[in-house]
Amino acid sequence: MLELLTRFSAGFRRYFVIGPACKLLEVFFDLLTPLVIARMIDEGVGARDADAVLRYGLLLFAMAVIGMGFTLVCQKMAALASQGMGTNMRSALYRRINEFANVELDRFGTPSLITRITNDINQIQLAIALGVRQLIRWPFLAVGSMVAALLIDLKLGVIFLISTPLIGLVFWLVMARCVPYFKQMQAKLDCIGLITREGLSGARVVRAFVREDHERERFRQAAYEQSAVAIAVGKLSSILNPVTFLVMNLGVCAILWMGGIQVNVGDLTQGEVMAFVNYMTQTLLSIVYVANLVVVFTKASASASRVNEVLHCEPSITDEGNTAVELPSAQQVTAGTAAPALRFDAACFAFGDAQANTLDNVTLQVNAGQTLGVIGGTGSGKTTLVSLIPRLYDVRSGAVEVMGTDVRRWPLDQLRHVVGTVPQRASLLSGTIRSNLTWRDPHATDDELWAALECAQAADFVRKLPKGLDAPVEAGGKNFSGGQRQRLTIARAVVGSPLILILDDSASALDFKTDATLRRAVHARSRQERAAGGLPLTTVIVSQRVSSVRDADLICVMSHGSVAGLGTHDELLKTCPLYEEICLSQLKREELGGATPIPATPAQAAPSAPALSAAPHIPNLAFEGGEAR
Repeated sequence: MLELLTRFSAGFRRYFVIGPACKLLEVFFDLLTPLVIARMIDEGVGARDADAVLRYGLLLFAMAVIGMGFTLVCQKMAALASQGMGTNMRSALYRRINEFANVELDRFGTPSLITRITNDINQIQLAIALGVRQLIRWPFLAVGSMVAALLIDLKLGVIFLISTPLIGLVFWLVMARCVPYFKQMQAKLDCIGLITREGLSGARVVRAFVREDHERERFRQAAYEQSAVAIAVGKLSSILNPVTFLVMNLGVCAILWMGGIQVNVGDLTQGEVMAFVNYMTQTLLSIVYVANLVVVFTKASASASRVNEVLHCEPSITDEGNTAVELPSAQQVTAGTAAPALRFDAACFAFGDAQANTLDNVTLQVNAGQTLGVIGGTGSGKTTLVSLIPRLYDVRSGAVEVMGTDVRRWPLDQLRHVVGTVPQRASLLSGTIRSNLTWRDPHATDDELWAALECAQAADFVRKLPKGLDAPVEAGGKNFSGGQRQRLTIARAVVGSPLILILDDSASALDFKTDATLRRAVHARSRQERAAGGLPLTTVIVSQRVSSVRDADLICVMSHGSVAGLGTHDELLKTCPLYEEICLSQLKREELGGATPIPATPAQAAPSAPALSAAPHIPNLAFEGGEAR
């Protein structure tokens, strides 16, 4: 907690001075109040002097108004400090999360990160606000009341010296057992967040499989476990107030008993006894509030440790010290002297601390302007393989090179501008079509956006929208169909003219005709770039459709993280049994002949075309190791 306060207090330190200073002045008036009341009783009520009662009453009113003014100033300082520091903490936390590689995101998990940036920061903000407003007030009021009471009468002050340690002991015993529960509560909240996120994002799947009761039971169980921890904390905390007020009331009784005796013998006045009771009440109530502050600070400490865990986690993928990479010229590409656009050299990768490699000894290369097709069964490592190209993950051994330079030597901004990626899951953010398309190039013109939409086969349906490029996009793109979302994400990757375009199963929601037309448009864009004197577009297509990869210059067949076959369609039919099985699961044997060029017109790319038709009995089914995946 102190580390966070030190780190984010710059610019807010004056609030930590002004606020407590105002609170000290308020406490000063609170300490004077029992003395004024004692005078009112002794000089006014006891002597039946109405003027004295009125005079001291006005003094009490003035002290209350002044104290209220100081309180309002302190409240404002507390709000400025807590909200300002909380905002800076959230910004720093969000910035660090965005620096994380996929490894760190997998480690923490999305629900946990959401809880940390919302609930945990809220707990810290509450602690800061109460710290400015109350941390000085109650301890100072307790000590001040005790000193004032001892100055009135030393004998009655012994009651303070007995009551205060008793209450402190109770608080210590209770809070020592509560601290572990607070950390458990935050972990249970993470679990509730996970289940809630899964249930809401997968609502359609839940309903399709009639799993509503199962999901409700999962949520009920998670909520029950969290509530059980909260109830355990509540049971422990519930003994604080009864024990505290019992000790306080017994102390008041003792004061009245002993004070009454001293009043009778003339050692004390009635007003002094009442002042002593007020000071006793203020002292013990202060201890109660201090205990409540301890609860808040304990929760905040648990939350701060979770926030610090994220802030201290260094991203595993950085580009520190990397300088801009010089790209090959178009002349070098034409002359064949340029390095391969993409090269894997015995690349191995494993998730986390796993002993077995997810990818093992992958070696291949693709020249600029060529197309690489990656095919294989589910879980064969296709997506993991292409994730190494934009350096979403780092290889465990070996190397991945882009334009002849190891990706670990590229500045990340430049690398991910050169490599355009369309992920498996089409993801759009709330806003407009324009705001989603301009991620790679915020300064892209309308002509460039429409050209990207034409390439992605999305221009037709966007033109039909009332606002065109400024048509609204709901969160996740829920107001578009799956195929429309995929085409918009493809257009987004094309904007900014990447040199390598990765299509990670991004046409799975498209029909065969649109898929073929899309691939034809991507090839045409590559030819246009070459004709204009630029670098041609290199395409990586990940798919389980043979029709999507059969015309690629190089096809990589993946099986259990290894390359089972590498070559053209015709070569693999002769040398790779697995590829032949995949083809036979989707095409008739007579359709397995030589690769056919991508049709020149949409009509030729119709689903009925032999090269693109799917077997009606097993549509788009991939085989791996002789088993359907």
